Amino acid sequence: MSGSSNVAAMKKVVQQLRLEASVTRVKVSQAAADLKQFCLQNAQHDPLLTGVSSSTNPFRPQKVCSFL
Repeated sequence: MSGSSNVAAMKKVVQQLRLEASVTRVKVSQAAADLKQFCLQNAQHDPLLTGVSSSTNPFRPQKVCSFL
C-alpha cells in the first residue's frame, strides 16, 4: 500500500513542478518598476498616506454626552 501512496505523492509533486514551470517569469527590475508605478497611481486612495477624515473614521473616540 505504501508503494501506491508513494506513486500518488510523486504524481502530485510532478504536477506541482509542471505548474511552477509554466509560470511566466518577470525580471525583478520590471516587477519593482510596475509595483512603484502602481503605488504612485493609487497613493491618493491610500488612507495610510492621506489619512482618514474624522467623519468617516469608525475608530474615532466617541463623544460623551453630559447634561448639566
